[in-house]
Amino acid sequence: MSYPPDPNNPYGQPQQPPQQPGYGYPQQAPQGVPPQQPGYGQQPPQQPGYGYPQGQPPQQPQYGYPQQPPAPPQGAEYGYPPQQPGYDPNAYGYQPQPVPGVAQGASGYVTIPTGTFQIASYGARFGARLLDVIFVFVIYLVVYFAVIAAVISSSNGGGISGAGFGALILVELFFYALLLAWDVAFVSWKGATPGKMILGLLIVDERTGVKPSFGGALARWGFPLGLGLFTCGIGALLVYISPFFDNTGKLRGWHDRAANTLVIKP
Repeated sequence: MSYPPDPNNPYGQPQQPPQQPGYGYPQQAPQGVPPQQPGYGQQPPQQPGYGYPQGQPPQQPQYGYPQQPPAPPQGAEYGYPPQQPGYDPNAYGYQPQPVPGVAQGASGYVTIPTGTFQIASYGARFGARLLDVIFVFVIYLVVYFAVIAAVISSSNGGGISGAGFGALILVELFFYALLLAWDVAFVSWKGATPGKMILGLLIVDERTGVKPSFGGALARWGFPLGLGLFTCGIGALLVYISPFFDNTGKLRGWHDRAANTLVIKP
């Protein structure tokens, strides 16, 4: 038994029932019907953000992980092996330790076993020496004129007796004894002459950092004296200006080199 053809399906193809919209698929509105606005409580469709492909929402980084990949080790981008973590010598204000007995460049300081101290300038040393010379000559002149007055009074207007002549010799010996006590006894006892004490200078043994021994102080005093005796005083003058010729920056004179001493300002 045949039926007349359907005017909506003239070829007799089987019609599929209308599919119901599945979960997650938008419903297509029939033609001629305006699209419905989202109701209360419904979220409108989100627009894709700038720089992201449409249809794929931007992925949020997981909790506890950085958004950017870790930077490569230092030096790896230049082809060098990455540096291993270690102690940084520049951290915490660390500075290399100075070598004992070596002047720290042009800074005016020197390191000895007892610490780092300022090197005494030549002007301060010259001032201390000038004070010592004044003190020694004042003491010598006081003793000399006292002895001369005693010799003259004992002569009773006559010539100088043998005792008076002996007293004058003793005065000259007293002068050298005064120099010996001034530059040897004071240096080995206090580490400085009275003139250096006034200006705050100190003579130390460069090897130990403490005051020189009696032998060191004697060598320091006797070197210019002995050189001056053989050169009519010219050698002693050269010794006292020899700190100008020191190229180590420590202003050591020839007598300092002979006694291994150093003049500092603590």
